[in-house]
Amino acid sequence: MGHIPIIEELAAIAALGVVVTLILSRLQLPAVAGLLLAGALAGPAAFKLVTSLDAIDVLAELGVVLLLFTIGLEFSLSRLSTIFRQVALGGLLQVGLTTAAVAAGAIALGQPPGRAVFFGFVFALSSTAIVLRALTERRELDAPHGRFIVGTLIFQDLCVVPMVLIVPLLGSGSSMGSAASGIALALLKAAAVITLTIVVARQVVPRLLKWVDQSRSREVFLLAVLALCLGTAWLTSLAGLSLALGAFLGGMAIADTQFGHRAMGDVMPLRDTFVSVFFVSLGMLFDARVVMAQPLLVLGLTVAFVFGKGVLATLSALVMRFPARVAWLAGVGLAQFGEFGFVLAQLGRKSGVVDAEGLAPVLTAGIISMFLTPLMVRAAPHVKAGEALLAPLVKLLGARSIDEAAATPGETPSGHVVLVGYGLSGQLIARALEACGVKYVALELNADTVRKAREQGATVYYGDATSQEALEHAHLGQAKALVLVMNDPSAVQRVVTTAARVAPNVPVLLRARYLSEKPGLLTLGAQDVVAEEVEGGLEMLSRVLRWLETPRNVIDKRLKEARDATQTSERKITVPRRTFGELRALADLKLESVLIEAGAPGAGKSAVELDLRRQTGALMIAVQRGMSLLEQPDPHVPWEPGDVVFLVGTGDAVRKATELLVGVRG
Repeated sequence: MGHIPIIEELAAIAALGVVVTLILSRLQLPAVAGLLLAGALAGPAAFKLVTSLDAIDVLAELGVVLLLFTIGLEFSLSRLSTIFRQVALGGLLQVGLTTAAVAAGAIALGQPPGRAVFFGFVFALSSTAIVLRALTERRELDAPHGRFIVGTLIFQDLCVVPMVLIVPLLGSGSSMGSAASGIALALLKAAAVITLTIVVARQVVPRLLKWVDQSRSREVFLLAVLALCLGTAWLTSLAGLSLALGAFLGGMAIADTQFGHRAMGDVMPLRDTFVSVFFVSLGMLFDARVVMAQPLLVLGLTVAFVFGKGVLATLSALVMRFPARVAWLAGVGLAQFGEFGFVLAQLGRKSGVVDAEGLAPVLTAGIISMFLTPLMVRAAPHVKAGEALLAPLVKLLGARSIDEAAATPGETPSGHVVLVGYGLSGQLIARALEACGVKYVALELNADTVRKAREQGATVYYGDATSQEALEHAHLGQAKALVLVMNDPSAVQRVVTTAARVAPNVPVLLRARYLSEKPGLLTLGAQDVVAEEVEGGLEMLSRVLRWLETPRNVIDKRLKEARDATQTSERKITVPRRTFGELRALADLKLESVLIEAGAPGAGKSAVELDLRRQTGALMIAVQRGMSLLEQPDPHVPWEPGDVVFLVGTGDAVRKATELLVGVRG
């Protein structure tokens, strides 16, 4: 059998990708950067290890289809509506501002309107894979800037659908009127396809997958999922829409079924493989000759990606009433070229909107921006100049903040607690402080949370606790304690160091996610650090041992050993209570209550007189007399009419005891 050239080329780029990625990992750069660099080295502009570019493009397109399919799997129709409400404004601002600014700049430079809008679309999209990887590694997905970035990326992914419909209609040969009618027709087609997908998702897909699942074959199930993915992509292409749109809709159809999570788990390895090929193919577009031939243009476009796009994303975050630090980090996180920008670029080239020569500088600059992103995300928290420059805009666009509250005449708080973070943990602490009669001032970065809390009468203000001014306006110097329950690890460190300058004598108590963070935070000036992983682990330990029916004293010993090895607690050891039915050894025992009525055989008699235990086998454990519960009833004391006697024993023993006490069989 003869050899297949593409197999050799895939083997070469896979090996090169592994080597380059391992080298870059020593520099703490993500795998995506290694794949991009491997593609650049293997491409026609460097070592020319790949000549079958068309075959590689097919594999890369399959990677994009699988990527959009898994994105669709993450967005069921019900969840999509909720997420859309949460992220629509911020995402719309970022995408709208970037598209408008780039299009206006391109028109000013003499580009046709259609091509200008196309470049606006390409610039508006950011890299979901690179940014989410960076946020995950830094544990910042739940931080305020992380939530804004993730929301914006979700909105961008959704915007790919109409963009893919619109790009083919932006060619220079189309008039504005025909383009508008074409766009309207394309959107009408898309609406029809989406409606059909919803109907199929509700009626057909669950039954189909349930039927396939009955085969008990993982291979058959995976083939069925791939058939749905590629089938919907193919059907939408027959309707004149994109493969990517079909894959996205196919994922959404499965997401609404009980098999969504299983499909995601089965498809992920395939997706990661083909998406890796996609990034390699994207790296192949990097051409150093373009940089040499047009250095100023490539530099200008790179600055536009990194600086211009970052500024617009920052402005969007400010309009959403985020403080300077959050807006600055959000801008840096979104300032790069995106995977779907490449998809749109290829679509624009095939549709005649732009030629390969016009795309080359944009793609080259975009790939450079993707290389720079991990470095910028890592450095951004330590650059304070950006925050300082944004301060005037924060004053103009911000919500009702702590400094405004401080400027209002009134009583200066003292002996209070400054609480930073008003999520679930912050609310629990605040309610407990109120119940104990302790005043508090809470600082929160989510403007909606602040608004809702203030409507309920809580003393919560919009403020960035990393700012010295915010802590001073909260009168930290007169406070009893500073309590931090934040989700941003780097921000926690800054708050601790700032608090040490503002009020060195005020104790700082905080929550960290990992135990490994505790020594560093104590060194910075914190007095007490609670590690979430320890508390969660200890709670799981106690519950597991209880379910295994381990004796209580052994559980207490194991918990004490675990605490001694990690962190102490001010709380006594507690273990979930178990019912008789949950303990196998006591599963046959019943707990029953019997009312002693006037004239009953048990009225005026005692347990000793009736020889209750020996005659029936049941044990009296308590007596309810009026409003009092006698937990250790004297077996010699007679029962009175109206008493409720609590008995424990087997079912037969309890029935005998009931008959003995009240004269009827229970």
